[in-house]
Amino acid sequence: MNAERNLRRTVLPNGLIVLTERMDYLRSVAMGVWIKSGSRCEAAEMNGISHFVEHMLFKGTRSRSAQRIAREMDSIGGNLDAFTSKETICFNVKSLSDHVPIALDILTDMVLNPIFALPDIERERGVILEEIKIDEDNPDVLVHELFTQSFWKGHPLGKPILGTTETVGRLSQQQLFAYHNDRFHGGNIVFSAVGNLDHDQFTEAVAAKFSALEGGEALHETSAPEPSARIILRNKKALEQVQICLGVPAPPITDENRYATAILNTILGGGMSSRLFQTIREERGLAYSVYSDLSPYRDTGNLCVFAGTSAGKSLEVVDLILAEFRNLKETPIGAEELTRAKDQLKGNILLGLESSNSRMANLARQEMYFHQFFTADEIVARIDAVDAAQVQRMAQRLFEPESIAVTLLGRLDGVKLSRARLAC
Repeated sequence: MNAERNLRRTVLPNGLIVLTERMDYLRSVAMGVWIKSGSRCEAAEMNGISHFVEHMLFKGTRSRSAQRIAREMDSIGGNLDAFTSKETICFNVKSLSDHVPIALDILTDMVLNPIFALPDIERERGVILEEIKIDEDNPDVLVHELFTQSFWKGHPLGKPILGTTETVGRLSQQQLFAYHNDRFHGGNIVFSAVGNLDHDQFTEAVAAKFSALEGGEALHETSAPEPSARIILRNKKALEQVQICLGVPAPPITDENRYATAILNTILGGGMSSRLFQTIREERGLAYSVYSDLSPYRDTGNLCVFAGTSAGKSLEVVDLILAEFRNLKETPIGAEELTRAKDQLKGNILLGLESSNSRMANLARQEMYFHQFFTADEIVARIDAVDAAQVQRMAQRLFEPESIAVTLLGRLDGVKLSRARLAC
């Protein structure tokens, strides 16, 4: 299917997609089962159920206890992991190529045959409630969560992936089984694998494991959210710093201007040479941590700047962020800075492709979002094709004062922030 990367793609009769990339020089295989729906597909009253199900799949199947799963993986020196995001759930394993049959059997058994035993549900509920408390006690995480909930207010995309104490506290065994039945079917799964493997043999083995799985269509949250440009000041006196999140709507993951957006983010706050880092940390000494980050989704996205500083300096940091927005809108980027940002972005992408786990994830995401596969040379060419005018136009498109949302968290005595101050 793709000669440069030795990619192959097969669709099984039930709609499950198998993707492989053969890399003969490796002695391992990284494989992942990707469910094409995550927390944004949850009903409000069941917020956190995707993450809960992810946890429960490690707690035993019809033929394996949780302890047996752990022992069998350790016995082959394999790594078993999972995560839940806004739009996907992934269960992945990496093992030596000689141990692929065992690793594949464990992974598919977990995905297909969970038992959701009541005692395990109650124990894991307690674990997840503690996980929620960890995030609430971590100001870096909490300010992002508060910003996201406000930015996508009233939409599932704004709900926390972990759920809340209330929603997780009332999820039932019946709901977990129903969620698994609704989401874990052939049309909603991508199985990707990278390493020392043969596509036809691997696909045959996957087909044998998933042959009894019903088909169906991929499930998506249909409505795109409307961003909300709100100013949220959350007082938390226990904190020594004020945590700042300042963000704007950004293009979705498949947008044609995604490379210009990525370069803009890199220049703004994507590393130690970025404008925000150099201005706020290196020149002014106002923050230890300051950066910008892109969060693109299927139909929308946002660009968010984060910084942690003292209460007395918080509005100065906000002003400096807005000044960089203004500079990017008004002044074309110089050739040297543009080249440096492009090289940084290309380096990050290409270095990521040296990891079989990253390549496995890259395969699945390109299938789910683009339905095609881009070579490294194609991606590099798209990055190189971006000019300074495109980056400036993207800055002008994104950094509109009426679209800027801000969340401040910390000891905010006397701190006030008006919409007029967000002019840029």
